Amino acid sequence: MLSQIRQNGLPSWAYKAALLLAAAIWGMGTVVIKSTVDEFPPAWIVGVRFTFAGIILGIATAPRISRAFARNKRGHLRDGAVLGVFLFLSYWFNSTGLTDTTASNSSFLTTLYCVIIPFLGWIIIRKRPTRYNIAAAILCVTGVGCVAYAGIGEFSLRFGDFITLASALWLSFHVLYTAKYAPGRSMMLLTVIQFIVAGLLGLITGLITEPVPNFSQLGADTWMSLIYITVFASCVALGLQNAAVARVDPAQAALFLATESVFGVTFSILLLGEAPAISTYLGFALIFVGIVVSEYLPLRAEKIAAQKAGAAAEAAALDCKRAETQATDLEEADAFMR
Repeated sequence: MLSQIRQNGLPSWAYKAALLLAAAIWGMGTVVIKSTVDEFPPAWIVGVRFTFAGIILGIATAPRISRAFARNKRGHLRDGAVLGVFLFLSYWFNSTGLTDTTASNSSFLTTLYCVIIPFLGWIIIRKRPTRYNIAAAILCVTGVGCVAYAGIGEFSLRFGDFITLASALWLSFHVLYTAKYAPGRSMMLLTVIQFIVAGLLGLITGLITEPVPNFSQLGADTWMSLIYITVFASCVALGLQNAAVARVDPAQAALFLATESVFGVTFSILLLGEAPAISTYLGFALIFVGIVVSEYLPLRAEKIAAQKAGAAAEAAALDCKRAETQATDLEEADAFMR
């Protein structure tokens, strides 16, 4: 019944459903970008997506973020700009990778950031990886090997696969530095600033390295795709995630968000007609298990350890109380005998 306890007018299962919906939106976003990159170049996708997402989110939250900006202009601008650079690099590499790999491969290879973060954090914040992180890394490397094998009798990762792996690395930097900059900052304001920075970098990169899209000749499908990744995959999914992660156990939240890769593969099969080889499916399964081991088990172990420590403290307090009661009884008995 605990799962049905209402928080802020909604049952806890509603927040878990919100996380699943966000994961599904992002999984669908990979398929949408895959179907768009041939007509709309990668840097331009990132530029248009995040510039307009930043504007929309900024307008929607103007009163809230204006107060935070007034309190600390320089700090928010500096930190938001750094996060914007990492956000741009991760999504630019990811969109570029989709020009030479399948949406299925992209979905699972991108989620490797969950496994990269503990090892990258060892370098940045000097926190050693746990045995769970090491086990997850072994599972995921094996999974990538199965994806590379792909049933063709030899191991081969395409250029797009390597670029997608690089996007997972940049995304890991983004997550770590978000955690570093979050204390004392307005996350909504940081989000708006990094969206705008990532969008402007995308537009500048597109102007320098890619042909300018002919917006007047874009088909309805392309416009719908751009609207989807701007409004739903950026603003709506982010809002669902932010609303839910504060009310769902971190271990469960990580597991729900990890289903993004499963949704990505499912949608790519249903909508793009992709047919991964058996070894690729095995690789996806190993990568997903690795993500669960990396994200869910350590937090579960910490929770169990905390519960045991709490139970031990309660038992010790009870023993102490009993000892005090026995001592009092002995004193009263001794006084009576006298």
